[in-house]
Amino acid sequence: MFTGIIEEVGAIRSVARGGKSAVLTVEAVRVLEGSKVGDSIAVNGVCLTVTSMASCQFTADVMAETLRRSSLGRLTKGSKVNLERAMAADGRFGGHIVSGHIDGIGTVQSLKPEGNAVWVRIQAERGVLKYIVEKGSVAIDGISLTVADVTETGFAVSVIPHTGEETTLLSKAAGDIVNLENDVIGKYVDKLLHFQDGESMEGQKETKGTGITMDFLWENGF
Repeated sequence: MFTGIIEEVGAIRSVARGGKSAVLTVEAVRVLEGSKVGDSIAVNGVCLTVTSMASCQFTADVMAETLRRSSLGRLTKGSKVNLERAMAADGRFGGHIVSGHIDGIGTVQSLKPEGNAVWVRIQAERGVLKYIVEKGSVAIDGISLTVADVTETGFAVSVIPHTGEETTLLSKAAGDIVNLENDVIGKYVDKLLHFQDGESMEGQKETKGTGITMDFLWENGF
């Protein structure tokens, strides 16, 4: 579990590619504090397991599915990446619930300054956009951000100076690919609302729907 509050910008030291997988070696300092082999670190929003550690670096395996579903396959030596350790139980929840499981990729369309902030517009697939709502949360390359505008083909966020300085987002250019993760609560609500007859825990066919309606969700605080 992550919060989308980036702790450090690291750099890729090497990418060892296999037939369908890869091993990343990532240069880092802060996220190694208190970390050990087997711990989770989000790299550009992708939850990866630390497989080895050395002075100022760690390695992580990237399986084929992750390479297909994220931008990690495009990383090369020297690429800058956003890093976050898994949330500690006694830590502050500064962003929103981020699982580190990417829902899809988006394409940067534009970056436009406005006052002290920068508007970043992202083009995304319909399957991702269905869960993006104005003033809701989205993780872009692991960064927890508030959605400021939604269109039929994409969405926009307004990035404050601190976020720009502490992450890689404002170093992007039009055409660059970013990892997107939707708010997990929206995905669960959608699943419950559209769940139809299926197998019960006992393996028997259920004959009734869930009974969950928008009124039910409203009455119960959703």
